[in-house]
Amino acid sequence: MKIPHLRWYIAALLFTASVINYIDRQTLSIVAPVLTQEMHITAVEYSTMLQAFLIAYTLMYVGSGILVDRWGTRRAFSVFIAWWSASNMLHAAARSALQFSVFRFLLGAGESGSFIASFKAISEWYPAKERALINGLVNAGAAAGAVISAPLITFITIRFGWRPAFIITGAFGFVWLAAWRYFYHLPEGHPRITDGELNYLRASARRSSPAPAGLRYRDLLAWPQTWGLLLARFVSDPVWWFYLFWLPKYLVEQRGFTLIQIGLLAWLPYLAADVGGIAGGILSGRLVKRGWTVLHARSAVMLPCAMLMPLSVVIALTPSAALALSIICLVTFAHMGWKTCLMTVNNDIYPAAIVGSVSGVIAFGSGLGAVLFTNLTGHIVQNYSYNLVFVLMGFLHPAGYLIFKLMVKGPVAVQPTMEPKGAI
Repeated sequence: MKIPHLRWYIAALLFTASVINYIDRQTLSIVAPVLTQEMHITAVEYSTMLQAFLIAYTLMYVGSGILVDRWGTRRAFSVFIAWWSASNMLHAAARSALQFSVFRFLLGAGESGSFIASFKAISEWYPAKERALINGLVNAGAAAGAVISAPLITFITIRFGWRPAFIITGAFGFVWLAAWRYFYHLPEGHPRITDGELNYLRASARRSSPAPAGLRYRDLLAWPQTWGLLLARFVSDPVWWFYLFWLPKYLVEQRGFTLIQIGLLAWLPYLAADVGGIAGGILSGRLVKRGWTVLHARSAVMLPCAMLMPLSVVIALTPSAALALSIICLVTFAHMGWKTCLMTVNNDIYPAAIVGSVSGVIAFGSGLGAVLFTNLTGHIVQNYSYNLVFVLMGFLHPAGYLIFKLMVKGPVAVQPTMEPKGAI
């Protein structure tokens, strides 16, 4: 049976995978005020648990890129989601901060592959004018997962306890896996794609950059564009990780929220991020359709997003919880608009054949920045307060924008006739 507009079914699957990914990683953050009190876990111990996730997440970015390019998107994504879903369910058995750290490490080892596989799928299925929108949907799925997490996990925790929260959320991934195995194949060999859609994708593929015959990581790192994107994410992505992992604790400890109020209100910043991710993708996509070059279109959206981020300083200064939450929403909106465009540049300037590997290298910068910033956050919060963290975060995106403009000036210089030097 042929399915019209099949690529939009695949877009829905990529969106849903991001939703599940973030529900699973957010489960700990939502139940943290309960379990840290129950187990007498300090802020530094909590940051160590987060770091265990981030270290595995960061290291596996590179490994995930290799696996996606070698195994193919369909098989690699299947393995990743089965691994992280099982790892999330194991959290229910934890009895100490050390055991949580082990299970967080396993979770991080699987979860990073979700976005690398999504990047690869976007390069395989979508033309340039649609890529930013699909990347926006993937980022929106992440934010939507964070939105859903707060009320869903709060309800499960209040009704059944925090341990069942890990089991229930971990089971979602196995449901998704069945749909993925049914719908996803490459366009050329897909049994359910229509002739019209296949011809449309073939025409787009003919306008794409050719793939080099063989590359090693030293070749990827020889391009200044790779370093520019890596460093831009190193600087800016820790802001999102802070709001993802620390926001519920901040609202409880600094603003006096109850667990019920977390369930009612903590999803708002993630909803704002959801809107920002989609808006950033749509706006830059429209600029491309009007004839702008892809890099000018992406950077034109990234600049105002970066200029909004210094408002984070107001969060540290205001005594009003309502105003602080409102500014947090504006900041997460701007961050996700920024991130959507920055991530789409991977698809814009690299050949599809190496997008998985190069995205893994670039995302390594994101994870490394998150590991370092999370460790710093734990010490600042335990020894001082959250205020200094908000001040620091206000200036990370402007710095990232300067790095991006200085180092990412056009598509990579591809040499299609390059002799093979060993697989990436």
